Amino acid sequence: MSTIEHLRPKGLFNNPAYSHAVVASGARTIYVSGQVSMDENGAVVGVGDLAAQTTQALRNLGLALDAAGATFADVVKITTYVVNYAPEHRAIIGKARAPFFAGGEPPASTLLGVSALAVPDWLIEIEAVAMVG
Repeated sequence: MSTIEHLRPKGLFNNPAYSHAVVASGARTIYVSGQVSMDENGAVVGVGDLAAQTTQALRNLGLALDAAGATFADVVKITTYVVNYAPEHRAIIGKARAPFFAGGEPPASTLLGVSALAVPDWLIEIEAVAMVG
């Protein structure tokens, strides 16, 4: 039986968007490659629209998780890369991300600004680690 424990240590700011640490035990680990805003035909979804691209990248992440027998509830760590990140992007990404993690504890999370991704029209890439029993 696997367990996932989300820690909110005293002395650290309690941000509802992420957990400071996640402890997973007795589980199978799933590493999901960075997902971007492409449909199943390889076309970019939401060119120039960070919210639309975030939603599509998370949909793709969900498909990869499902293929491995996992859900967003099993995600213990998420890393988000944003092209030309500016502080106002955080609210856009958070709003698009919220429905995917609704009703559960948020994973450990890192948000990084980058100068570019592999394709010029991509604005965001999201990778995850999940644990299932």
